[in-house]
Amino acid sequence: MLLFLKSISFRSVNPQNQVSDHDQDLKNNSCRELATITSTSTSCISLTVWRKSLIFSCKGFTVIGSDGSLVYRVDNYSGGRNQITLMDGSGKPILTVCRHKQKLRLVDNNWFIYEGEVGDDNYHSSSSKSSSSRKKPIFCVKKQMKILHSNINVLAHVYYQGMSEKRYSYIIEGSYANRSCKVLDAESRNVVAEIRKKKAVTDGVTFGLEVFVLVVMPGFDSGFAMGMVLLLDQMFS
Repeated sequence: MLLFLKSISFRSVNPQNQVSDHDQDLKNNSCRELATITSTSTSCISLTVWRKSLIFSCKGFTVIGSDGSLVYRVDNYSGGRNQITLMDGSGKPILTVCRHKQKLRLVDNNWFIYEGEVGDDNYHSSSSKSSSSRKKPIFCVKKQMKILHSNINVLAHVYYQGMSEKRYSYIIEGSYANRSCKVLDAESRNVVAEIRKKKAVTDGVTFGLEVFVLVVMPGFDSGFAMGMVLLLDQMFS
């Protein structure tokens, strides 16, 4: 399966393969539409995301670049959903997504994103570790409660450094269940990343929901965009 995904990822952008000019124009036009005012460049990054770890018996993700290379990976050995570490292709930790648990709350809708790798005691309020020595989150993400808001298209809000910020930095809209989501800059409303269904190049091949595409706009970090994918998967899977 991995070799097949690598081949179709490479084939979709390699001009030496048999891709029609019409298909290539559609791809370029789609990229331009998403870029809008964010950048004068129309070169966006397209990653193929496979909702499966390369390690046997592990849950996780495998992310393949347009050249067929392994860009990111997630290998969740414990199978738990409270902490997930995103690594690059060589296994170096890029960021860690942690669910924020608070006592006396029936529902926990907040997640923290940390740079690199953190320990289990870093984000528990009951930990003996001093607050000054704990690593600070770079982003906090709050899941939208549908019952409390009229805009059901909104999935989550992303706050820079913490919930103490009065205004969120990014907003996530769409439907993760249908693999159709957009991450938008809260101020400009420009799309900075998008999740789409994977369209097969070969007739008769379908990918379902386990394989999809992550499109990242110029100037936006692809690792952080993949972190949004991990969050959505925890929230809505």
